Amino acid sequence: MFQKKQFCFTDDVHNTFLYLNFMNDKLNKICKKNNFKKIKVHGFRHTHYSLLFESGFTIQEVQDRLGHSDLKTTMNIYAHVTEKQKENVGNKFAKYVNF
Repeated sequence: MFQKKQFCFTDDVHNTFLYLNFMNDKLNKICKKNNFKKIKVHGFRHTHYSLLFESGFTIQEVQDRLGHSDLKTTMNIYAHVTEKQKENVGNKFAKYVNF
């Protein structure tokens, strides 16, 4: 059953933590084999939260999801402006001022 502090990557037999280097090595092999851009496991965390911002979640909702006690951590490390957001700035402003 899912717990708030449950590990994401565990051994199938003992439900013990798989070390990050192990997971990054496996992911690197998959990326190489499929000609994907190299990404580390932690990169998925950044991508996930960038997509949350892009889809309209508030900074407070994202902060809560990340488990950060300090909003500055969320803002300084995870609050990236995506290309899609950059493209939509003009459209959002035009809609706001009724252009």
